Amino acid sequence: MKKATGLGRGLSALIDEAVRPAKASTSPSADGVRAIEIGRIRPNPSQPRQHFDKQAIDELAASIAERGVLQPILVRVSGDGFELIAGERRWRAAQKARLHEIPALIREVNEESSAEIALIENIQREDLNAIEEAEAYRQLIGRYGHSQEVIGKLVGKSRSHVANLLRLLDLPEAVRLMLLRGDISMGHARAVATAPDPEALALQIVDGDLSVRQAEHLAKKVRPGPGHDIGRASARNAARPMDADLSALERQLSDLLGLRVKVSHGKSGGSVSLHYSTLDQLDLICQRLSGEPI
Repeated sequence: MKKATGLGRGLSALIDEAVRPAKASTSPSADGVRAIEIGRIRPNPSQPRQHFDKQAIDELAASIAERGVLQPILVRVSGDGFELIAGERRWRAAQKARLHEIPALIREVNEESSAEIALIENIQREDLNAIEEAEAYRQLIGRYGHSQEVIGKLVGKSRSHVANLLRLLDLPEAVRLMLLRGDISMGHARAVATAPDPEALALQIVDGDLSVRQAEHLAKKVRPGPGHDIGRASARNAARPMDADLSALERQLSDLLGLRVKVSHGKSGGSVSLHYSTLDQLDLICQRLSGEPI
């Protein structure tokens, strides 16, 4: 079983350790970027993203048509062509913009490392839906033996975030599809996860257009006693006086960022605290706040 690489240092360290420049017939620029034919590139079979937003691809294609591809894709030599490691959306958008070539970094990477990098790169892009992200975590565990803690360090998120997402894979297929389509949110899915009939409860949430807070109240009525993260969160909330809406907001922000979030609010204002456990997580917070690409 492959050992964890780049532990605690994120995707950039993983790529640095896993890849080496590869020989290719195309002429590289000073920074190692090569222009290669788009038709010679095939997608990565380990790509965790199952859904590519058409509007987002169209917008990226329009930008590429006007300004070109600003960030090279990452590929490896495969047969008489190339296989994507990272950058499938740019590749798809470049095709839509009718480009014949795309700037790329060509690296010598084995199949296992390519799959691992593709999974982690997509997770760090933030816009995988919850089920796709959970499936990516499951692949990292199944293929490479990574623990939840190791995965959290690799992608800059908390272990509890990884654990909560993995629990979503135990939901009935119908509920997972609702989450994939956006009919319910991750917060809704977590609320129904331990209900006797998650599908029936999820349908009630959709039909009633219920908020996450309302869904949690409904779930409590059909699920006696705590026994899950939401139950533990409710016990914590009971121990400290806090507005229910602020408590729900904390959970939603925690799900979004993959970090523990605390919201304090009073008559004269309040504060939002983000809690990190590694320097990678701190770096990720700084990048998101500054708007720098991850």
